[in-house]
Amino acid sequence: MKLYPQGTNSNPTELGPESSGGRMKGVCVVKPVVFGNVARYFGKKREEDGHTHQWTVYVKPYNNEDMSVYIKKVTFKLHESYANQNRVVLKPPYEVTETGWGEFEIVIKIYFHDSNERPVTLYHILKLFQSGPEDVLSKNALVSEFYEEIVFQDPTAFMHHLLTTTHPITSGVWKHETDFEEKRIKTLESIMNGKTVVRERINELKEKLKLAKETIAKFKEEIEISKRNSANFSP
Repeated sequence: MKLYPQGTNSNPTELGPESSGGRMKGVCVVKPVVFGNVARYFGKKREEDGHTHQWTVYVKPYNNEDMSVYIKKVTFKLHESYANQNRVVLKPPYEVTETGWGEFEIVIKIYFHDSNERPVTLYHILKLFQSGPEDVLSKNALVSEFYEEIVFQDPTAFMHHLLTTTHPITSGVWKHETDFEEKRIKTLESIMNGKTVVRERINELKEKLKLAKETIAKFKEEIEISKRNSANFSP
């Protein structure tokens, strides 16, 4: 799935503020991001509030780059049971750490330094308990994270400058808990296998349909023969 900042869908020849330099028609910049959460079980229910886990929800770059060059802030809307459910993070790491006992949807909004680009919204279901193969267990923690792409179509000259002048945030090895390349390969294999199964099923049904048509034609022929025989023997 790809996310398009809503402001980029306007007329590409439309000029923004003078500082933005107007939109660059035909230019497209893609910024891949990873979002999700990591959760750790306390080992037992906490007596004072009944909480069972500490968790962190986050947005981070897929590649090794400082997103603060083009991102102004990231907001996280938590469940209404939390005090100050709307959390604002102005600089990396773009994350919120809390404790709790239940799973719920967190609304994440990414705002950009160029006000011509409207914020993009991500929706993440906070995961505390492993419920599927997409949930990764790592270092006694559960990780549920996803790959997404933010597509800037016809950005302003100012935004284009920000998007193309990022710098690495670390000189070491940059990796995620989820091996997204392996996940991509497995997903493609699953799709190809699914296509093969569907194609085989279609061929099987075509053969059955062909046999059914031949059987019907044969029955019709026998019925006609029977009618002619009956006419020949009528008094």
